[in-house]
Amino acid sequence: MKYEETIQTAGKVNTLRVLSLFSGCGGLDLGIEGDFLVLRHSIHPEIHPYWDNPVGEHWSLLPKTRFQNVFANDINQDAQTAWRKYFVEQRKSKADYHLESIVDLVKRYRAGEKDIFPDGVDVVTGGFPCQDFSVAGKRLGFFSDKGHHGKSLDSENAFEESRGTLYLWMREVISITKPKLFIAENVKGLVNLGDAKQIIEEDFSTIAGNGYLVVPAKVLHAADYGVPQSRERVIFFGFRKDQLREEALAALSMNPIPSEYDPYPVQTHSFTQKNNSLMEPVTVRQALIDLLEPSETKDLSQQKFSKAKFMGKHCQGQTEVKLDSIGPTIRSEHHGNIEFRRLSAPNGGVIFEELFQGLPERRLTIRECARIQTFPDDYEFVISSPNSAKNLSASSAYKIIGNAVPPLLAYHIAYRMDSLWEKLFKGE
Repeated sequence: MKYEETIQTAGKVNTLRVLSLFSGCGGLDLGIEGDFLVLRHSIHPEIHPYWDNPVGEHWSLLPKTRFQNVFANDINQDAQTAWRKYFVEQRKSKADYHLESIVDLVKRYRAGEKDIFPDGVDVVTGGFPCQDFSVAGKRLGFFSDKGHHGKSLDSENAFEESRGTLYLWMREVISITKPKLFIAENVKGLVNLGDAKQIIEEDFSTIAGNGYLVVPAKVLHAADYGVPQSRERVIFFGFRKDQLREEALAALSMNPIPSEYDPYPVQTHSFTQKNNSLMEPVTVRQALIDLLEPSETKDLSQQKFSKAKFMGKHCQGQTEVKLDSIGPTIRSEHHGNIEFRRLSAPNGGVIFEELFQGLPERRLTIRECARIQTFPDDYEFVISSPNSAKNLSASSAYKIIGNAVPPLLAYHIAYRMDSLWEKLFKGE
């Protein structure tokens, strides 16, 4: 099997500017840009041979894409702290992170602050809030009882500013900035909540007077793309019609879309679809390779883990991870809802080789959760420094990691779009 999107830079735009909404700690932002370490087991050497740039025995450095974050936004202070620690201090990013609700940003724009959003945006991305569509929540959908600041609604604009309709404010930012492409994501539960997916697709297509072609949304399972985790996300793509090449507009309007124009990345690992040409799913054991026990490491994120006691098999999070399978969905939870790295034998633990070594019962560490999400080890989630504007606790770290898009899944999407860019869009 041979499949590779090739990105040739000669004669092409060097940088594609990305405006990120609902950014969280930056899982989607990191994946959009690339240039981070992933397990070599996560890379299919025939499908993506150019991705395999070995760093040591187990790791590979993903190539940089042409995408560059120029704007980020979220209401979560902890997410901003982690994002800035990585993107500003590690990557020297010039992007601004606006700690403000998208509703308030748009209202400021409407009030005359036209410099709120940057010029020359090529792509808008956003993982609009998913709690109200998730099967793990109340599933109130558009009729959420929470507002855009995460608090209970009590305003006369309750529906318009509810957490379940924040994608409409993302739609307005797209209308303001007029990117060539937008990418939105949400939980799989959205597609099973009445006609929510169709409503959102139709609402997105009306941007700028029906100026965007929205292709049918698709659910991607992260384990099909080398992520060692059971995690599904629905992805929406919208293309600005007047910027598409004539043949691209025709192709993207077909059902099904011809493979050479299909924006969705090709599957590389055989979790949902068994195929001998695909790689086996990446396991938890592989993901946690070479990690020391919390008492033996200097990594603060590996030192910290929930001390919540085992509460019985009938409660969420009271199970032991299966080392030779994909991991559980890393949820935006903390303490008693975090799965166990290992259970004791009396509590049903079966990782006998570790129990025989006398290793104690404990839950997954912050770093182990980040590994399962495919964040690189140089991304710090537990921050305790006099130079930081705000410290970041282990409890907060669990939450922002669980809210993130797996960077590797985002990279598959970004790399595919980078490779298709000139095929889809007109030149300057």
